[in-house]
Amino acid sequence: MVAALVGEHWNTVDVQVLASGVDAGGRRLPSNAWMALRRLGWTATPPPGVRVNDRVVRMAQEQAGRALRSAAWRAEVTAGVLAAWPSDPRQRTPVEWDQVRASIPGGEYLSASIIKGRTRQVAAFVKANGRLPVDVFELEGVPRIPRMLLLAACDRQQASIERCGTDPARALLRLQLPSRPDPRTYRDWTAGTAKVLTGDATGLLDLVPASAVGRVSLVLTSPPYGRGTHGLVRVTSTGYASGTTTMGTGSVATSPMRDGPACSTGSPRSSPPATNCCVPAGPW
Repeated sequence: MVAALVGEHWNTVDVQVLASGVDAGGRRLPSNAWMALRRLGWTATPPPGVRVNDRVVRMAQEQAGRALRSAAWRAEVTAGVLAAWPSDPRQRTPVEWDQVRASIPGGEYLSASIIKGRTRQVAAFVKANGRLPVDVFELEGVPRIPRMLLLAACDRQQASIERCGTDPARALLRLQLPSRPDPRTYRDWTAGTAKVLTGDATGLLDLVPASAVGRVSLVLTSPPYGRGTHGLVRVTSTGYASGTTTMGTGSVATSPMRDGPACSTGSPRSSPPATNCCVPAGPW
């Protein structure tokens, strides 16, 4: 649903409408992406024969809306780079640097590495196609959408989380999930549960119970994201893929959960590095 919705509106006009923050009647669009898309009449439709409730549709719209909103800034940068395309993309002259910065909103404060990276991307397109792209939407193409659930878009009937009464570092996540890949009726949806564990990422294998090894399918991370922050993630003999740095960790087990949902979550910046993870529900 998300990929179809993003593909339908992956163009300059629609992204500008969403980025403008107002609808056709001049009313301010809601901050929640799924609510903004509904105000604009951009709907997500499940595949034929698949039955999902409205909360699942909300999550799809939220993810699509965030992807489309994030494209607005890249569209401005790309438009500026194209408008001031240099004679030699490998080396701009000082005058050409002034021109490209003037063509980008707020370009005087933009890092040169961002402009250089976008220039290299456009140059690769020119090499492959023999011409400049029309805009960022032709340059990048419709983005690949990760398979994830944005629980912020649904209510407690779809997902809820509660703290453990005896351990503030643990919580229990309850989530409605399909019991088959293509749910045909609402009876094909059932409640799943998972523990949420938080703690020091340097002791990941001590944090996660041994009973969860090989049963969890998840990604753990602490913002800020990126390889430069977290370093390399490696597979260990225990079945986890782990890597620890000063800011956080990434971890993935080898097989899906049997009793709980796969999920991705982040924790606030902290020291020592913090991590959140979900494991199949069971006795505390």
